[in-house]
Amino acid sequence: MCLGVPGEVIELDAESSELPSALVEFAGIRRKVCIACVPDAQPGEYVIVHAGIAISRIDAAEAQRVFAYLDEIGESDGWQESHEIR
Repeated sequence: MCLGVPGEVIELDAESSELPSALVEFAGIRRKVCIACVPDAQPGEYVIVHAGIAISRIDAAEAQRVFAYLDEIGESDGWQESHEIR
């Protein structure tokens, strides 16, 4: 089974000369993510990330539902408490 995890786009990587990328935050952890599949993603928006690639955009309410579900099944490692959805 594959898992896509929601993360918040923090900033776009303007220096990338290859595939477009962005800094995305997952419960306080920031990672560089390829955004070629969602080139219109903007800072403050949420994306679903699988294997380092943002595969879709989601709204804040949907991201909150995913965090709540991950908490419910014990897979969140405290994501919901440490991640305030705006």
